[in-house]
Amino acid sequence: MQAINVTRKKTLADVLSTADTIFSSLIGLLGKRNLPHGAGLWLVPCQSIHTMWMRFPIDVIFLDSEKTVVHLIENMKPFRISIHVSRAKSVIELPAHTITSTQTQLGDQIEIAEE
Repeated sequence: MQAINVTRKKTLADVLSTADTIFSSLIGLLGKRNLPHGAGLWLVPCQSIHTMWMRFPIDVIFLDSEKTVVHLIENMKPFRISIHVSRAKSVIELPAHTITSTQTQLGDQIEIAEE
């Protein structure tokens, strides 16, 4: 799958994996050495995340049920816990600096598309 910011006409992730079970959400990116440019993880459902025991910072995009951006965290360092975003229904975890490089902002519309 891919994640595309249709508001900005920018690709967030060319290779988007999904974590849609309790187990896959708990594991997330743990154990990975990095998150390559163009890769991402979509956690469904999700309203908060952590970076405990991770080895690298990430960008985090919180989406509501319409896949509208409702909260952003740029360059979230390892061993942090995000706030709980009650409006969020899912989260996309991306390589650090993706939010800045794609100019993603609150209110942008994201499309999750099959390749």
